[in-house]
Amino acid sequence: MQQKIPEALNFHRQSQRLELKYSADETYQLSSEMLRVHSPSAEVRGHGNPVLQTGKKQVQVTNIEKVGHYAIKIHFNDGHDSGIYDWGYLYDLCVNQEAYWEAYLEKLHRAGESREPDADVVKLMIS
Repeated sequence: MQQKIPEALNFHRQSQRLELKYSADETYQLSSEMLRVHSPSAEVRGHGNPVLQTGKKQVQVTNIEKVGHYAIKIHFNDGHDSGIYDWGYLYDLCVNQEAYWEAYLEKLHRAGESREPDADVVKLMIS
C-alpha cells in the first residue's frame, strides 16, 4: 500500500461520509458502511480468514480519534471500535473503493446475505 497522508480529513455526520483530501485535485469520500465492512480489525479480517460483515447498511460513525501520526481509530454505533486505519490502508480504500465495494456485494450475494440490518438489531439501535 502506498503511504500517502491526507492533507485534510473531515467527517460529514449527516451523510455519514469521511472525506479525505490529498491535494487540490485528489479528494475521496468513504461511507460509514464502507469503512465498517472493510475494517482492518482482527474481528473483521478474521486472522487470515475474513469474516463477512452483514447488515451494516445503517451503521454510523460515532467518533474518530487520531492514533499517533499514522492512523485513525473509528468508533461505530454497532459497538465496533477495534480497527486502526493507517494512512496507507485509508488511501488504498479510497483508490480501490469501487472494486472493493463490488467484491463485497458479490460476496454478500454468494452467501445469501444482505446489507440490511436484522430487524431486531434496528429495533435495539432505535430504542
